[in-house]
Amino acid sequence: MLQALGLGPAEEAVYTALLAHPTASVRDLARQTGLEKAETTRILLDMTTRGLVTVATEARSGAPDSAGCGDARYRLTPPSVALAPILVEQRNALHRAETAFSMLTEQYRSTAAHPAGSVVEVVVGVEQVAHRFHQLQRGAQRELLVFLVGAPIAVPREDTDMSESSALDRGVDFRVVADRTYLDGHEVAGDMRAALNAGLGLRLTDSLPLKMVVSDRERAMVPLDMTDAGGEPSAIVVHRSGLLTALVHLFEKEWAEARPLYATTTGVRAQPTTDQQPTEGELEVLALLLAGVSDRRAASRLGLSIRTVERRTRRLMDLAGADSRLQLGWHAARAGWL
Repeated sequence: MLQALGLGPAEEAVYTALLAHPTASVRDLARQTGLEKAETTRILLDMTTRGLVTVATEARSGAPDSAGCGDARYRLTPPSVALAPILVEQRNALHRAETAFSMLTEQYRSTAAHPAGSVVEVVVGVEQVAHRFHQLQRGAQRELLVFLVGAPIAVPREDTDMSESSALDRGVDFRVVADRTYLDGHEVAGDMRAALNAGLGLRLTDSLPLKMVVSDRERAMVPLDMTDAGGEPSAIVVHRSGLLTALVHLFEKEWAEARPLYATTTGVRAQPTTDQQPTEGELEVLALLLAGVSDRRAASRLGLSIRTVERRTRRLMDLAGADSRLQLGWHAARAGWL
């Protein structure tokens, strides 16, 4: 662990050995660490120069034992004194690196803000489109917004499933609006059911204007008509701009109007357009919460993440119009949810 503070493995071994003893000689430390006496001596002299170690008892000659055969003994300088300056310097170096990174990023954005190519990037070809798609999904840290329409072209369904699973495992807020044709045209009910149980937010609508994926509201990818690229799959990658803001607004509008899907024992089912009811998964969470089980224990019992339990609880409160879990329990009893 001391390598992070600039000590090599051999130096860390000597330092750790000294931690266990108030003082120790070269011979003692060589025996404890398995290092040669000459190597141990070199390390001790270097650490003494750096202020990490002091000479507790000098050899008979009155000088530190440089041969490793005398009776000079060494002890550690208190870590709070010796290591604190190293830690401060590393923190300062990290701060300088972060400042340089921010400056370079802003410089790049300001330089690239003028040409149109910096806002909209055209990607052509199956491999290139698939590569950028995975970059967006795997690089997301906070949020993914997706429109699903029609049959997959550049990215196979199984590859999309892997990217979804990775994002959900990282705790990314993952919301999808699916065109009805997407579910009708493919055997995806089982995959969708697993994704819903893992925390995916999924809603269904009769039609969508385009396919799309938005990553952290910083980049979006929209497929183009294949005829525009001579028959090859192609897409545009949209960076932060007014156009990206419009795409995010479009998603939120479609999400608000779409019908939530919930998992059943055989697949997925859309909620009715009126009189929305909790899903089976949400009712499982509700039952445990009303029994006094904490979110963490509920997640463990149901095999879900805490984030998923919190998301289902939040939606239950939205359905009930409740501001607290006490109000949620009252509404659940009154509405006959349990």
